[in-house]
Amino acid sequence: MDQLLHSHAQAIVSASIQAVQPDEAVARALAGREFPGRVLLVAAGKAAWQMAKAARGCLGDRIERGVVVTKYDHVLGPIANFDCREAGHPVPDENSFAGAQAALNLVSGLEATDTVLFLLSGGGSALFEKPRIPGTELQDITRQLLACGADIVEMNTIRKRLSAVKGGRFAQACAPAQVFSIVLSDILGDPLDMIASGPAYPDASTCAQARAIVEKYRLSLSPAALALLEEETPKDLGNVTTQITGSVRELCAAAARAAENLGYTPVLLTDQLCCEAREAGSFLASILKTHAGDGKSLAYIAGGETVVHLTGKGKGGRNQELALAAAAGLEGLAGTAVFSVGSDGTDGPTDAAGGYADGGTLAALKAHGLDLHAVLADNDAYHALQAVDGLILTGPTGTNVNDVAVALLRQ
Repeated sequence: MDQLLHSHAQAIVSASIQAVQPDEAVARALAGREFPGRVLLVAAGKAAWQMAKAARGCLGDRIERGVVVTKYDHVLGPIANFDCREAGHPVPDENSFAGAQAALNLVSGLEATDTVLFLLSGGGSALFEKPRIPGTELQDITRQLLACGADIVEMNTIRKRLSAVKGGRFAQACAPAQVFSIVLSDILGDPLDMIASGPAYPDASTCAQARAIVEKYRLSLSPAALALLEEETPKDLGNVTTQITGSVRELCAAAARAAENLGYTPVLLTDQLCCEAREAGSFLASILKTHAGDGKSLAYIAGGETVVHLTGKGKGGRNQELALAAAAGLEGLAGTAVFSVGSDGTDGPTDAAGGYADGGTLAALKAHGLDLHAVLADNDAYHALQAVDGLILTGPTGTNVNDVAVALLRQ
C-alpha cells in the first residue's frame, strides 16, 4: 500500500465530510423565521439526529416536542423533549413503522397556525415508513429493488405508492398546519419529490412510470401492491414550504479544496455520476493510466451514486465495489489510488464508509489468495478490502449528501 496516498485519501474524506455537516445549513434555513403557533419537529433520515440537534440549538424551547427517526447507531444522545428512535436501513423494519406512526400521532389535530418543522435527509425511504401493504411484503419488494440494480429514483417511484407517508402523504396528514421542510439532498439533481420518497412534496412521478419499472426489472408484486401502483399520489400541496440545505455538489467542492491543499490540481469530472459501481471504478483507473506520464499531481473527482447489480451473496456496498474494481487497472502503477465513500459513513449494509485501492492492491489480494474477479462476482468487496487494509471507516457522520469518488495521481 502507498502510505502517502492512503493518508491523503483519509484526509480528503475527513475534510469533505466535515464541510457538509448539516448544523450550519439548518441554522441558515431557520435564521429570521417566525412561527406564529405551536412548533413541532419531525426529523427522518440518516442525518436526522444531527439536523434535529441543530434545530434545537437554534429554536430552543420554541419547539414543543419532536420525533426523530434515524439509522441504528446514529442517535448520539438525548435531545430535550424529542423522542429519538433508530430503525432499519436499507430495508425498513418494525421500528421504521413505529417511528412513522409516532410522527403521525404527533402531528394529528393541529391548527392552521401551527408549524411542523420537517427535517429530511437520505435514507428516509426505509427509516420513515407506514406501509399500505403487509410490512413483510414491503420488505421483500425493497430487497428486490436493491438486488436488481434499480437506481434511487426508480426505487422511490415504487415505494412511495406503497406508503401512507411518502409521496406527499405526510404533509397531507399535517394539514391544516403548515410544514416547513428543510432537506439535505442525497439524489442527483435534488428532485424534492424523490429525496426520502418525498413525504412532504408533490409527487411528479406517474402510475405509468411505476408500471414500467415493475416490467423492466420483472419485480414480483402481489395483486394488492399492483393495485396501489394504479393510485395517483398527491400532485398539489398548499401547506408546504421547502428549502434544500446541502447536496453532492458541496461534497465535491469540499473534496476539491482538500485535494488542492495537499498539492493536487483538482478536476471535477461530474457531480451526476450514475452507473454500475464496477464500471465507475474501472473508468477512474483508466483515467489515471492515461495521465500517469503528464508530470502533474491530479485529483479527479466524481460525485453521485452508483448502483450494484447483485450476482453473489458476499458483503459490501457500492463504494467498496467501485474502489475494488479499480484495482485491476491500477496494478503496478506507482503514485495512483482510487477511493470512494458515502458521506453518511455507511456503505450498503456494512460499517464501512467506502473503500480504497492503489497500485499495490491487486498484488496484496493475490498474496491473501483472493481472486479479484471471483470476489466481484460474489459482491464480497468488504472482506477483500478488509484483508488488504482498504476499508475506509468513519463511523456515522451526521450528514448524507451522496457519495464522492476520487482518483489520485501523485507525480
